[in-house]
Amino acid sequence: MSIIYDIGIHLTGVVLKLGAQFNAKLKKGVIGRKNTFHILKNNIQKGDKTLWFHCASLGEYEQGLPVFLELRKHYKNHKIILSFFSPSGYEIRKNSPIANVVIYLPLDTKTNAKRFLDLLNPELTIFVKYDIWPNFLNELKARHLRAILISAAFRKEQSYFKFYGKHLKQALFAFEHIFTQNETSKTLLESINYKSVTLSGDTRYDRVYSQLNLDNSLNFIDTFKNNKLCIVAGSTWPEGEALFVEFINTQVSKDIKFIIAPHDIKPDRIKKLQEKINSKTVLFSEKDNHNLAEFQVFIIDTIGILSKIYSYADIAYVGGAVGNTGLHNTLEPAVFGVPILIGNNHVKFLEAQALINNGGMFEIDNQLKFNETLNKLIADSDFRAEAGSYNKAFIEKNKGAVIQILDYLRI
Repeated sequence: MSIIYDIGIHLTGVVLKLGAQFNAKLKKGVIGRKNTFHILKNNIQKGDKTLWFHCASLGEYEQGLPVFLELRKHYKNHKIILSFFSPSGYEIRKNSPIANVVIYLPLDTKTNAKRFLDLLNPELTIFVKYDIWPNFLNELKARHLRAILISAAFRKEQSYFKFYGKHLKQALFAFEHIFTQNETSKTLLESINYKSVTLSGDTRYDRVYSQLNLDNSLNFIDTFKNNKLCIVAGSTWPEGEALFVEFINTQVSKDIKFIIAPHDIKPDRIKKLQEKINSKTVLFSEKDNHNLAEFQVFIIDTIGILSKIYSYADIAYVGGAVGNTGLHNTLEPAVFGVPILIGNNHVKFLEAQALINNGGMFEIDNQLKFNETLNKLIADSDFRAEAGSYNKAFIEKNKGAVIQILDYLRI
């Protein structure tokens, strides 16, 4: 299986290079990986003490961030190398303050793994959730270098737990300890005789809870909201936006404000969305030229401020589950104690089902149900407040994974 895996990795490299000719995102990744070793040679000297944090993409970075921040405080004399596989993570966090060097992870070949670790020789390696690369991990183990996996989530249908998954299964044993999000993942690991495992929960809860300690004020949102009820739709895709456009155009009074933060902020997409809305609408990129209080709909055609915007929500909608793009982060609005609407395609998101069961989140699958649920939340302030309180309590109950991880590391 090792030979088959290695052949597959080399073929992946060929496919990525071919695809890069037609896809800008793939091109960034191919070019970035080509430069990785040059960047490391220029920034890591022999004798440097290092830590290595690896995340697949932006979501895993946010998940690992509360742990990374604590380690940054403790290991003040170490250089921290942060690696991503996806351009979605690298391009947004390439200037992350928690790292000295941010890179694309090279493809998982045995040659790359040896060359990479020759340069780094990390005192501690942390992988977040998944993106488990056997050659890198087996090389870490062969060199007796410490590695842990945090916020891990496994499913029984994964190769690790099948008779044909020996090579991938072996990679898990390169971790000296694995911290899982849930009991199911812990049980699956124990079923393959991996015993050094702790059910710590998901570090995302610690991450979003820390948002409450930040200054979330945005003066332009204060001006726009103007003390009126505000509905925030975050990380939206066209399927969910269509529900909002219909609702705004046919159901809503002028006493309600809407903030829509699309996932895709390409100008042509934003223009099409704006043209469909009958109410007075303003873009973030135009905000300095208008009196925002005069508008009913505010479209956020920028990134990086959604978590703060959720603090202004009375009701939130999180995109991705009306279609098939994958549900976005529902914990970000939940921590502010607001009720949340999502689509019904959320089977892989355990926290979503838990929030629904708790009574703070509502799934919708058509325009009628969307209208009914949203109108009820608008009209009944007690119902709205109660649903929101369930979400905040859920976050408070589930935080604490970071403390367990740091305790294991004796920090």
